[in-house]
Amino acid sequence: MRNEIKLKLYNTLTRQREVFEPLNPPRVSMYVCGITAYDEAHLGHARAAVVFDVLYRFLRYLGYEVLYIRNYTDIDDKIINRALKEGRPWHEIAEHYIREYQEEMAALKVLPPTHEPRATEHIPEMIALVERLIERGVAYVADGEVYFAVEKFPGYGKLSGRKLSDMIAGARVEVSEKKRHPLDFALWKASKPGEPSWDSPWGPGRPGWHLECSAMSMKYAGETLDIHGGGLDLIFPHHENEIAQSEAATGKPFVRYFVHNGLITVNGEKMAKSLGNYVSVKELLARYHPETIRLFLLTKHYRSPLDFTEKGIQDAEKALYGLYEALYFLQKVKPQREGGLSKAGKRLKSAFEKFALGMLQSLAEDLNTAEALAETFALISEINRFLPTARQASSEEAKLKEEILASLKEKVGALLGIGLEEPAQFIQKERQRKLKALGLKEEDIKRKIQAREEARQRKDFETADRIRESLARQGIALRDTPWETFWVVEK
Repeated sequence: MRNEIKLKLYNTLTRQREVFEPLNPPRVSMYVCGITAYDEAHLGHARAAVVFDVLYRFLRYLGYEVLYIRNYTDIDDKIINRALKEGRPWHEIAEHYIREYQEEMAALKVLPPTHEPRATEHIPEMIALVERLIERGVAYVADGEVYFAVEKFPGYGKLSGRKLSDMIAGARVEVSEKKRHPLDFALWKASKPGEPSWDSPWGPGRPGWHLECSAMSMKYAGETLDIHGGGLDLIFPHHENEIAQSEAATGKPFVRYFVHNGLITVNGEKMAKSLGNYVSVKELLARYHPETIRLFLLTKHYRSPLDFTEKGIQDAEKALYGLYEALYFLQKVKPQREGGLSKAGKRLKSAFEKFALGMLQSLAEDLNTAEALAETFALISEINRFLPTARQASSEEAKLKEEILASLKEKVGALLGIGLEEPAQFIQKERQRKLKALGLKEEDIKRKIQAREEARQRKDFETADRIRESLARQGIALRDTPWETFWVVEK
């Protein structure tokens, strides 16, 4: 384990940044709330998945053995309503959107968790948990349904910082005459005619939403989690209710570190289908490279709100291309002489040493991916300063280049999930994608570049400039490098 690095995380439960210390090192248990499978995934779902993927990667980098659980809610009112609307079985709706989500997350380089449990596969565990709560006197049966009595749990509100007496006004709660208190929440719901149901001691029904996470986390990770994650919108009531039912059942702390990511806005407004600004992952993947989306999602600290704009994601696209372009040319550096570092080489070495330490320190300080990316692109900038001199690279500089490439692969690639592709292949795929959008053919571009090169060799610079300008009007920018004439599709 890399003991010299101390990870600090902002704990929503204590409202402060704390040094992370798992209950049973080197084992770490982490549970993150997944999707309700009734519709396509949006950018907010992707942000949560990517943020906790980076945390998962970093914990493993630090040497921890991580048990990572991310659930699927595959039975819910929204799924049932969608099934009725489309005239399809509810389980087909859930299966379709789970499979679609998994494919999209794989495209975004999100590593699969250790376990991906589904609610409907854990009904016996949920019934057992409800029985336990009834036995302890913190839950009650009312006409085939079971509710958790919030007044029986003294710690209710400790996560959200709300007092029970203040929560009733304006609270988003299910209206039911069966409740003894307005904030009591359903552990088990009686089924309505035509709805899916499971047998239980209280009659046919299905579990309440909050119940599944407690039951599944206990099954796979035990009674106390090291880390529980999700979006800020889950703090109340979902995570608050999870704490209540879990701790009332076990008498033990449910979670040691609650970690919540900020929400997505679109052009400064809350993202919502009703506002017509809903950004789906599927739509973005059709227009941008997956790593562009991933890079965009990491440009702000995970707890900050993230505003989606076309300019923002286009800036991420340019930054990602710049990263791959620098790697592409750095790979070409070969020793041309024996010797030490030139002035440019010394600057590069200094920047690399700063990056190697600063990038890890940024992630250790509450997973500050924005700072980690700043450290990364400071190094990329210095690589670009070094490259014009690289045709005369020394043996020491060639060795430095190998160290930089390995470090970028280990840190930016393995930790941030960016820069994982072979640079030449990435550049070629991006060229093809953009040329197709512009209706241009690569062979035509290459023919003009070759004609320009021949004109330059003849010292016919007027013709060479005319060809460059012609390509620029088509959206093709040329850059003369020590190795080749490099071209970029800029439109």
